[in-house]
Amino acid sequence: MRQEKQFLLDSITDAINNSKAFVITSYEKIDANATADFRSELVAAGGEFIAVKKRVFLKAVQKCGIEVETNNLDGHIALTVMGDNVVDATKKLYAFKKEKSELFKVLGGHFDGKVVTAEEVELISKLPTQDEMRAQLLSLFEAPMAETVSVMHALLTSVMHCLENKAQESAEIKV
Repeated sequence: MRQEKQFLLDSITDAINNSKAFVITSYEKIDANATADFRSELVAAGGEFIAVKKRVFLKAVQKCGIEVETNNLDGHIALTVMGDNVVDATKKLYAFKKEKSELFKVLGGHFDGKVVTAEEVELISKLPTQDEMRAQLLSLFEAPMAETVSVMHALLTSVMHCLENKAQESAEIKV
């Protein structure tokens, strides 16, 4: 193997090994500006979009010990490798897919050591982000406390209301 191809194979293999997950996509005739915008959004979400030749990709996944379905690798393929924030990067990927649906397809992926289909990748993209999950958890903890405070407030308010009524009754009796 030539030195350039070996370098490319090693870089793809390293990207796969160092990522938490990756998604295989197929694309056709996407303009450079749209791809550059998508790549910058993906980098902000902790991912990377890498256009790769099929043979190099197949050798890289074989070298990594991952079995991938090869029947559906149509058109030009690219990898979206993801770091720690897998859900955010997958959301960005599906937002781009929504814009370029006729030119961009998700073929499958690899998450947590498991090969997944395109439908499963879409389900992952619909999960709440880590920040959204934290907010939901905090609201779950906050809700009972807020209810308790509102009940206590209502009790104190009703006691005050009763005292005011008694004061008015005694004022009316004296008059």
